[in-house]
Amino acid sequence: MYLFINSTKNRNIKIRGNDFENINAYICDMLFNEIIGQDSIKNHLTTSADNGRIPHAQLFVGKEGSGTLPMAIAYAQYLLCSTSNDATACELKCENFAHPDLHVAFPVTTNDSVKKHPVSHLFMTDWRAFLKEQPYGSLYNWLQFIGVENKQGLIGVDEAENIVKSLKLKSYEGGFKILIIWMAEKMNNSAANKLLKLIEEPPEKTVFLLVTENEEQLLKTITSRCQAVYFPVLTEKEIVSSLVNNLNVSNNEATKAAYQSEGNYNKALQVLQNNSSDIIFEEWFITWIRAAFKAKGNATVIQQLVTWSDVISKSGRETQKRFLAYCLHFFRQAMLLNYQSESLVFLETQTPGFDLKKFAPFIHSGNILNIEKEVNEALYHIERNGNAKIILLDLSIKLTRLLHTKEAVV
Repeated sequence: MYLFINSTKNRNIKIRGNDFENINAYICDMLFNEIIGQDSIKNHLTTSADNGRIPHAQLFVGKEGSGTLPMAIAYAQYLLCSTSNDATACELKCENFAHPDLHVAFPVTTNDSVKKHPVSHLFMTDWRAFLKEQPYGSLYNWLQFIGVENKQGLIGVDEAENIVKSLKLKSYEGGFKILIIWMAEKMNNSAANKLLKLIEEPPEKTVFLLVTENEEQLLKTITSRCQAVYFPVLTEKEIVSSLVNNLNVSNNEATKAAYQSEGNYNKALQVLQNNSSDIIFEEWFITWIRAAFKAKGNATVIQQLVTWSDVISKSGRETQKRFLAYCLHFFRQAMLLNYQSESLVFLETQTPGFDLKKFAPFIHSGNILNIEKEVNEALYHIERNGNAKIILLDLSIKLTRLLHTKEAVV
């Protein structure tokens, strides 16, 4: 006997047999199959779940574009739907974050629609649309999506109180209750401490899935109570295969995008779309280093750095943080090129008159560590709401000295 299942992603799926367990297993596997790569992690999660070994608190750690959030959603669906009497309905509810036992928290802030006390459930319509469009999207992409890219998204104490209230209730469908916290490092201390108490004394059959790009920014008392799952970056082959098969991109275009993405699927998509933010960041960066290089011994050029700092300071904190991360990447790529490691250089500049090969010799063992230290320090202070104009100007003045540092001769 064949049974036809009408799924949101696969119409008229034909399954042999009339065993509900087989049907449920097939449906629960579908979302896993849509995730790019990470086969060993998929196998680990499904096998441990099938054997009843489900840690109550798990930490999914991976860089942007590695698939941590899609994996958390797929795993949550697997746990909720594999024992459901109606796996098709369960899949639909999970896919739309409408399952009563699936809870989610993510960074938010006030916008035109939510004037005060922003919490995740007020943004659920936007969240569903964002996941359909950009399942591998970054925090910056999410803030752009809700029109607040110039603000910092946070998970605050109001969110934590909502989580506590929701998870204290019994499961609606008698199975697991699951909480996914995306970008868990964005919890403030008050929210993190409330969550810690919940993790220490979890309600029955409750699973916490914390998704993070930076484990170090989480409270140690939280990470010590979670079983960590570390996600490697995607391989070029995996990214190329997905781009060619899912987006009808030519193999040459896909290979170029995968090469520049450094294992970040979101970055590969941006390369294909000729992402405008990277073009702007490149313009800012090249203007900056040219002025900083000329400024040593030339006081009149300092005004250019003041003007540059003023422009960047008006762009919003999330943009400033992304730009400084871009600067770190640019400096590292220049150093690799300087030491003849061309196979590791993915950066392709588009600014007329700028040659990365000519810039590369100025970034070397004598200054790269200090440059990274100063940029990271600026990033640290901007994250903590320091005066961006002063921070960036201070960084610029330091860069004028560092760019002229000579490499030690051995």
